[in-house]
Order: sequence, then C-alpha cells, then structure tokens
Amino acid sequence: MPEQTLGSPLGSATRTETGHRLSEIIQNPTPHTLPDGYNAKPLEVTGSTATDSLVIIMVGLPATGKTHIAKRICRYLSFFHDIPAQIFNVGDYRRSLVGAKMPASFYDPENKEALAQRTEACNAALRDLLEYMKQDGVRVGVYDATNSTMERREYLKKKLKDSKIGFKILFLESICVDETILEQNIRTVKLGTPDYHDVDPEEAVSDFKERRRIYDKYYKPLDDQEGSYIKMIDCKKFVVNAVRGYLPLKVVHFCMNLHTLPRTFYLSRHGQSEYNVLGKIGGDSGLSLNGIEYARRLGAYAKEHIAIQTVIDDDGNEKKGEVPCRLWTSTLKRTKETAQFIEHPHLQWEWDNGEVADWLQFRPMPRRNLDEIFAGTCDGMTYKEIETYFPAEFKRRQEDKLAYRYPRGESYMDVILRLEPLAHEMERTREPVVMIAHQGIHRIIYAYFMGMNRKDAPYVSIPLNTVIKLTPHAYGCHEERICLLDKKEMLSDGQDEPVTSMPRSDDVM
Repeated sequence: MPEQTLGSPLGSATRTETGHRLSEIIQNPTPHTLPDGYNAKPLEVTGSTATDSLVIIMVGLPATGKTHIAKRICRYLSFFHDIPAQIFNVGDYRRSLVGAKMPASFYDPENKEALAQRTEACNAALRDLLEYMKQDGVRVGVYDATNSTMERREYLKKKLKDSKIGFKILFLESICVDETILEQNIRTVKLGTPDYHDVDPEEAVSDFKERRRIYDKYYKPLDDQEGSYIKMIDCKKFVVNAVRGYLPLKVVHFCMNLHTLPRTFYLSRHGQSEYNVLGKIGGDSGLSLNGIEYARRLGAYAKEHIAIQTVIDDDGNEKKGEVPCRLWTSTLKRTKETAQFIEHPHLQWEWDNGEVADWLQFRPMPRRNLDEIFAGTCDGMTYKEIETYFPAEFKRRQEDKLAYRYPRGESYMDVILRLEPLAHEMERTREPVVMIAHQGIHRIIYAYFMGMNRKDAPYVSIPLNTVIKLTPHAYGCHEERICLLDKKEMLSDGQDEPVTSMPRSDDVM
C-alpha cells in the first residue's frame, strides 16, 4: 500500500511501495478534488441523497401518539440526514389563540363559536406551514392535528396543491384500538400537557375521554382514494398505500420501527481501560483494576435496578418484578470485559402478542457500529503526541471536531452514518437496553435523543463510571445520571482531552 502524508491526498510527498515519488511517475494536471477537502462529509448525512420535498399530514383521534410520531420523524431526518423538518402543531396555535384548559364541549362541532376559533387556529398553522415550505433548503413540514374528516383532509390537499410550491403529500394516520395503550397514552402524555396543568388527574382523564368521544363521533379513517398514506395501528400493524419517492419511503421505513410505549436506555462507557490510564486514544486494550471494579458495580446495578421494574399485574396492581432486558456492547475488548459481571438468568415472559418465550436476560450482543471512532494513523497515540508530531492534524481537529476525519480513520460524521441503522433498532426496541460503548458513540446517541444540534454532539460530557439513563417521551427525553464509581476513588482516569475537545459552556443539554 502506498504511504501517505497525514492530512494530504496522494501527491508529491507520497511514495509508492517501491520508494518512488508519485509525482515522478504520474501526470495528473486535473485531479479529482472533493469540495469539502479531506474531511468531506458522507452524502447520506448531509441530505444530499434526497432532492424531493414532503408535507406530512397527521391523522387520528386524540391520544394516538400523533405528536410523538411527528417529533420522532423530524428528529430522525434532521439529525441523521441533515434534512430541515418542522412540526406545525394546531394545538399550540389553538392554545395561543384562546388559551389552554378548554372544556371538552369546546371541541364539539355543534359549538359554532368554538368551531370558528379552532378553524382559525388550523388555518394559521397551515399558512405558516406554506410559508415555511417556500424557504430555500426546506425539505419536510408536518401538519399535526386530528384531521378527522375526509372533508377536512380534502380541504388541506387543495390548499397545499393550490400553493404550487411543489412537494409530495403523505398522510400518516395513527390508530389506537388497544385500550391498555390508550389509557397509558392519556395518563402518561396528555395529563402532562398545558391543557391539564394543575388539574385533578381523574377529572382530567374524564374530560379528555369526553373530548375524544366527541372527535370519534365524526371521525372517518383514511381511504385509498385520498392518495399516499401510511396507517399505523397500535404501532404493530402497518398499511401503506401508493407511497413513492425517496423521502416518503424513508419516512415509511422509519415509522415501521416506531412505537409510543415508554422505554429506557442505559448508556455506559466501558470501565477505565489500560489505554485510559496512559492517556492513549483508540486501541483495543483491556480494563485496568479500576475498570474491573466498575464492571463489578455495573453488574450489581443491572441486576438490582435495571432488571427489576415496577410492573402491573392482572388485577391492575403495581408490583416489583423482573422484566426482559437487552445488553449491547461494541466488539472491542474493553466493553466486553465491562459486561463480564452482568448475569444472564433465563426468564419466562409473555409478550403482548400472547407468545410465551424463554428469554435469556442481558444476552450479550456485540455490535460493530458501537465501536469507538477509528483514529486511523493516530490510533494508540496521546493527544500530546498528535499535537507534537502532527500539528496540522491537531489544529484541523480543534477547528471542526464534527467533520474532522483522522488520517485513514473516521470522523464524527462517519459515526453518525453507521449509527443510523442502530437508531431504527432503538426506536423499535421495547425492553430496557444496556449499551456499553465508548465516549464518541454515546455522544451521538445522547445528542439524538436529547434534541441537541449535532454540531454540539462532539462536546457532550460522557464521563467514565457513570450510567446515563435516558427515557424518551412525546415531548422530549428525561435524563438521569448515576455515578457508580466516584472519581475520588481513582488516582487518575486518563481523560485529559485538549481544552477545545471538552464540553462547551453553551451546550444545549
């Protein structure tokens, strides 16, 4: 393989295996150059693989997870594909117009005054959506409302087509027929909205169910003649009709991995490694004594706090019980060693489809896309060594940490690309997942679920010896950090990144 000077393409400083300079044997007056230079971003993470625009019209009764689904779609497209996407929630416009805490009777079409106000809110959201779609570079807009009648949907289609802006239209209908899921959606999501702030829970549930009953009275599901759509029934059954194009099909594929049930992810870096002690990056070293101690504590935490959850029995009573859990690691030695004390008992479990399975608790699943950023030529070096021997590379990394690619290695952009399939699986998974991986990897996953701009992801603090518990919900993601081994118990953790590589004070957390 030819040798290559760090930070440069094959050129005059490069020698072949036989020792000749390439400039002596190759005449290349018009070389192929990349617009972004040596740190060119993968096209899949810059939105360059899609050229069409899309308006998604949500359809469904209240408490069917429409807003949750809309938010997940927009988050996925903007973070992993750099496709600008925005939600226009009619409920927000209605609250801005008439305030929150309106009684169920406000939503009755027979209430003419209220109907006029709700129509005004719908039209205001539609006007803003159209103005948004006119902007340069805008790709996806989501109109989030019940849109429960065929007449209303036809009106929206006509207005959108009459705008002559030029975009595809996709209806997305969420249907919830499972009463358990519906009740859970009402109590865990709807009662936390501004409409029911400081309202007695039982009174709020009663009022909301009456609101839903009023909508249900006039509700008409989507019909094939209405055009392109996807129906999601309890997030288990999917019906797709006449969907074409890169972006619409990308959305459909993503939606087939979504559900609205609560789930939790436990992010943990590997325990302190031998390379951590030496301040080296990358490599495939094993754990230090401190790392092994953390692994022991993580094993105990998984058994006592992750595998044991509050569950509802057949009589509707809450009790502590063991639940199925998953365990993902990278393929590198230090993450596998960190998982060594997590126990794997067998568990009989009945799934929501009635099937009974013999579940192996925390079955280890090494995943290549959880491996740390590959540092290429700099693998096994300290930051000080990189700064000393490759100052130009060190400077490039400091200037643009997100796009910087190690020579013959990876960038954070490359990692985002290989983590996209994992995002689908995380959205699909319903069981608690313990993910033992690396700082760079968890920075991306954390930023995705916490709604951060991906340019800030490389600066997120992901400390050693800490479990980060993430619980996504319809309006964001709850975070809890559990330190299992205090830094004071360690002589050194070897985590001395350059100053500009550390978390920035203006992080959006």
